[in-house]
Amino acid sequence: MLKYSENIVSKTNSQLDAVKIDKLNDIVLLITPAAEIDLVAWTQAHRDIIDGLVVDTPAILFRGFSGISRDSFTRFCGVFAEPMNYIYRSTPRTELSGGLYTATEYPCEATIPQHCENAYQKVWPLKLYFYCEKSAPQGGETPLSDIRSVTATIPAEIKEKFRQKKVMYVRNYRPGMDIPWQTVFQTTQREVVEKFCEANAIECEWKDGDSLRTVQICQGLAQHPITGEELWFNQAHLFHVSSLEPQIRDTLLQIYPQENLPRNAYYGDGSPLEEDVLKQISQAYEKYKFTFKWHDGDFLLVDNMLCAHGRNPFSGDRKVLVSMNIPTSA
Repeated sequence: MLKYSENIVSKTNSQLDAVKIDKLNDIVLLITPAAEIDLVAWTQAHRDIIDGLVVDTPAILFRGFSGISRDSFTRFCGVFAEPMNYIYRSTPRTELSGGLYTATEYPCEATIPQHCENAYQKVWPLKLYFYCEKSAPQGGETPLSDIRSVTATIPAEIKEKFRQKKVMYVRNYRPGMDIPWQTVFQTTQREVVEKFCEANAIECEWKDGDSLRTVQICQGLAQHPITGEELWFNQAHLFHVSSLEPQIRDTLLQIYPQENLPRNAYYGDGSPLEEDVLKQISQAYEKYKFTFKWHDGDFLLVDNMLCAHGRNPFSGDRKVLVSMNIPTSA
């Protein structure tokens, strides 16, 4: 039986003369204009088709449309839902306007490993949107990984352990180390932090010197709200100390015991994650990674539970903007 997306790709080009739909690979569709059209208006008229496509082929790249801007990107995202705020942050970003953010502001020489957005939280966005305002002259791609294949590849015994035990994320916020709690929680008021933590089942403890420690247990796998599939969905491999560059990791471990590191991950019962297990997880993401070159003006729509993303190092100027919506939980 053909997937919905395969039916669409084979049939809609005759039904939707204004666009052309092609497959870049098994998880990425490319939609380009076949006539002069407004992308936002076209999306509004055909949202049901796009929603069907992204269930089976979880990344859709819109390329070559005219009139592309930050405003049109915001309106494009708004076709699907109202934007989500980025609270309980794990990376530095700048909010440009309501629900529109810069991509993670890590140094250009850094690689950001494959991950699903906010999978370290109990609530995450189902849909994720990228706008390439300016592509880097070299590097800076946003690789994508097929989570269905990642889930199938991770050994059953590892999945069962994560399913049963879940994942514990421990974060220690100190002035001048990682990102401060004021940025993470988007407030300078301790009572606001405490209220958020209580509402989200996060243990929080204030320490000396305006420092804070939080502990939260979240899902290891989660069910997709539309397809019902059980999917690998966590950031254990990203939060664990083993994900750091060796020199940085060794320096931090000379300063702090593991439980006091800026961030770390454990099984939900507090037992340590085995490095061999984390290696197998990272290898699964890498095995199913697909990389494409950004073009200025590209919009990328991603199902955040079915498709992971990362970032390659780059040189020169690069500006990729992000929005997210449709709050989802386990």
